[in-house]
Amino acid sequence: MRTALILIALILVCSVSFAQNYPQKDLNPASLVDEIFATQDLDVSYQDLYENYLQLISNPLDLNKVTDEQLRSLYILKQDQLNSFMNYRKEAGPFISVYELQNIFDRETFQKIIPFVFVPEATQVIDKNFLKRITAEPNNYLLLRWGKTTEPQLGYSENASPTTKFAGSPDNFYSRFRISRAGDFSLGFTLKKDAGEKIEWNPSKKNYGFDYLSFHLQTLNKGRIKNLILGDYQAQFGQGIALGSFFGIGKNGEAVTTMRRANLGFLPYTSIYEAGYFRGAAISYELTKYFTVHSMASIRGRDGNVQQDTLSAAPDYLSSFGYTGLHRTASELANRNALTETNLAEVLQFKNQNLDAGLIFHHTEFSLPLLRTPTVYNQFYFNGRTNTNAGFYLNYNFNNFSFFSEFTQTLQQGRALIAGALISIIPKLDVSLVYRKFDKNFYGFYSNAIAENSIPQNETGMYWGWNYTFNKQYSISGYFDLFSFPWLKYKVYAPSDGSEWLMRFNYRPSKTVYIFLQTREETKGRNTSTDQNLYSVSNGIKKNYWVNCDYAATARLSFRTRVQLSYYTLSGKTTSGSVILQDATYNFGRWSVTGRYAIFDTDDFDTRIYVYERDAWLSFSFPAYSGRGIRNYLMLQYRFTRKIDLWLRWAHTQYANQTKIGSGGDVISGDSRNDVKFQARIRF
Repeated sequence: MRTALILIALILVCSVSFAQNYPQKDLNPASLVDEIFATQDLDVSYQDLYENYLQLISNPLDLNKVTDEQLRSLYILKQDQLNSFMNYRKEAGPFISVYELQNIFDRETFQKIIPFVFVPEATQVIDKNFLKRITAEPNNYLLLRWGKTTEPQLGYSENASPTTKFAGSPDNFYSRFRISRAGDFSLGFTLKKDAGEKIEWNPSKKNYGFDYLSFHLQTLNKGRIKNLILGDYQAQFGQGIALGSFFGIGKNGEAVTTMRRANLGFLPYTSIYEAGYFRGAAISYELTKYFTVHSMASIRGRDGNVQQDTLSAAPDYLSSFGYTGLHRTASELANRNALTETNLAEVLQFKNQNLDAGLIFHHTEFSLPLLRTPTVYNQFYFNGRTNTNAGFYLNYNFNNFSFFSEFTQTLQQGRALIAGALISIIPKLDVSLVYRKFDKNFYGFYSNAIAENSIPQNETGMYWGWNYTFNKQYSISGYFDLFSFPWLKYKVYAPSDGSEWLMRFNYRPSKTVYIFLQTREETKGRNTSTDQNLYSVSNGIKKNYWVNCDYAATARLSFRTRVQLSYYTLSGKTTSGSVILQDATYNFGRWSVTGRYAIFDTDDFDTRIYVYERDAWLSFSFPAYSGRGIRNYLMLQYRFTRKIDLWLRWAHTQYANQTKIGSGGDVISGDSRNDVKFQARIRF
């Protein structure tokens, strides 16, 4: 009954706002990303996906140099729009202003893309030496961020056991500096200390102050050297089977454009995810007009659980990798940089107008062998010290048709294949078709391909997506995905299959009102028996419903009202979850204030609901609302000067049915949690 009343109130509020027609302000990048990442209830690193995507905001693309693959990575333009852009630039010559894009795109597409692109001023000519260009470049920023949970946590108390005792303070620190010029160079570093970690200078343990340090130096378009990166970087080639970065998004409400990976090559790594990058050198060298060779070499430490046999002289081995990046307790510190990982890769690329093809070779070697503890489902997981993948990709564009594919073989093991097409059938209708097949013994440590599993392994699937635009006000999109798993999986101890579909209806009655309705259903196998000798598998059905309305009351005041519902059914038992939230943003002068009031009620972990929260620039909050309670946050932004911006954020969660929060050393005794954050952005 309460949910029904809220839905009625939502419709009434939005209806009242239709009469308003205040001028639309510049598009907020956060709302664009929130629209693209529409399926926000999966166990993936949304923070890294958001961060990589919004890095393009701080490093916009030069319209006179941008490639079709770079534009494709924004997941905004359809194939016919990409063709229109490239043809316009070829026929009309260099862009003079970003507003020329209005001659190519409709108003909605224009407003979405302008935060990501720019046209350099005529006076910005590259006529200085490299060092002078760096010191004179205006596109730079320094971020300084501090945060803390105000409640005392078990890991910092004297009563903490050796396994939960944290070595450092409860403060977390973060700093990032970057200076770059599109198509010329990029230079930057990132420093991070998580809560509970200790700031320590101990080179013998590879501790250099902050627990995590990342850096890069990139130069572009210097003769035949098209790209050279020293330090930390990521790689995105083909469809991401052999070499994939976090720029891949996957299945979501934007059901067409996000299905094809952009062939971006090597990119600077600036994320805080500590297990997803290469460290060393990467180069892209133009052999001829049509052939380019991409080479990389990387050596870096990796976290892992090292096992020692004290009863024999057997060598040490690794039982598992570590992915959290946390180094607070004695065991976490022991796993820090426990092994060395070496990566070598070569890509030979051929590109001529609409054809883009390449051969890929990638070799990974660990200093210690990985020997997993055998279980029922992991018999085909990777074990050993070395892994080598070889394959090829082929992309071809013809008018409004875009074909893409990649085939990769783990030498002496399994294979992986993706093949698909994006088609603009008519101006109003776009469709995508993607087939994938990953053998149970295919291994890719840096894959980010389209898959139902978290890694491309033990899976076959067929995906259909579509997007139909009725007019400027109405559009509908969705997808249907059929998949199967030939071998056992975690919590699914039998071969299984499943399906997933999503439907999203978008309505823009005015420039200041945006409404969407979304429903999604997924069916997948799950163990239902606790008998260790007899496993029974049944299909679990998860359903999600969204109702969302963004609207502006005045030119300064805007709102978001949303209801999200979640249901999970397994073996005849159904559990549910719901979130009802209200956001408000008010801008006045140099100040901006954003707040949220949310009520959530979920029965269990299966019905948890992920909800995106506004945060400071290049900082992201994506909590899973679980349990029963209230979630609030308030964020203030102040433009101190033209070059200095300040953010202050407070978030509060009050639970109605808990006497403690968290687990391990993170446990809080009580029913509430408060988090504070301060950030400064300085431009020089």
